[in-house]
Amino acid sequence: MAYANPTGEFTRDQRYITTRITADGRDGYPVEPGRYRLVVARACPWANRAIIVRRLLGLEDVLSQGIAGPTHDVRSWTFDLDPGGRDPVLGIERLQEAYFKRFPAYEKGITVPAIVDVPTGQVVTNDFAQITIDLSLEWTRYHRDGAPKLYPEELRDQIDKVNRVVFTDVNNGVYRAGFAGSQEAYEKAYGKLFDRLDGLSDLLSGQRYLVGDTITEADVRLFTTLARFDAAYHGHFKCNRSKLTEMPVLWAYARDLFQTPGFGDTIDFADIKKHYYVVHKDINPTQIVPAGPDLSGWLTEHGREKLGGRPFGDGTPPPPPRPGEVVPAGHGATG
Repeated sequence: MAYANPTGEFTRDQRYITTRITADGRDGYPVEPGRYRLVVARACPWANRAIIVRRLLGLEDVLSQGIAGPTHDVRSWTFDLDPGGRDPVLGIERLQEAYFKRFPAYEKGITVPAIVDVPTGQVVTNDFAQITIDLSLEWTRYHRDGAPKLYPEELRDQIDKVNRVVFTDVNNGVYRAGFAGSQEAYEKAYGKLFDRLDGLSDLLSGQRYLVGDTITEADVRLFTTLARFDAAYHGHFKCNRSKLTEMPVLWAYARDLFQTPGFGDTIDFADIKKHYYVVHKDINPTQIVPAGPDLSGWLTEHGREKLGGRPFGDGTPPPPPRPGEVVPAGHGATG
């Protein structure tokens, strides 16, 4: 399977399944404890957002989580991390089975995150941007005591504005650079990426978080790209003007979040590297996975507390991850 666009500029297919799980069930899928399963892959930045938000809000008891392995072929993500290669709740080997069960002729991407209706085995949605918003707004009844407000009403316009430019130039910008099929398309994406990162550095030099004085949805979305920057995007996607570790403000900001419960403890660097360097064979035909980078810096002092801010607002940090959801030993950052 080819990922780079041989004609030039990479354009992401954003035709997602827009069915929503809501408190009032208006799309036919009401919020119900135990009914749905969130399928993720730790390697994927879009899925990583949902992993973090589910954890911060304390939804583990009401929304189970299935974890696909870091690599896949043209057909689908697989559950090769589970005994027998099958998801223990859904009983399937490939995520595509849940997609085809609802849409037998489904022709779009089999993507994570995806939420599956357990009783029917059918996918409900893979609309990653809406999934995390709905976890904040539609699942409120089941949030843990002390859950933070990640999408507060008074800040939504600002959060949405930040999210739009971060998606275009950073979250998707690294892919537009990495999957470019011409020098011109690559340099255009590269320029927009680092211009935006420089602008974000300027903003974050004077405030601890992107919007307001607490962690919001905007921080979650930027973080998952920054966490993968040196491990994958700098080399694999040729985003190599600067490493994250060479951008002082963003590096400190990323370390601040990484050391916040619910963020760094969801990051699996081994899966991240294996996914990008093994799956994208047209970019890395040898499929050699790099040994670096050194990860010990993620746990060093960041000094961002001096900017003030309250990570969880009036709420509290989440408890440690559940035993079955802990990042395997040796896959995270080391001290």
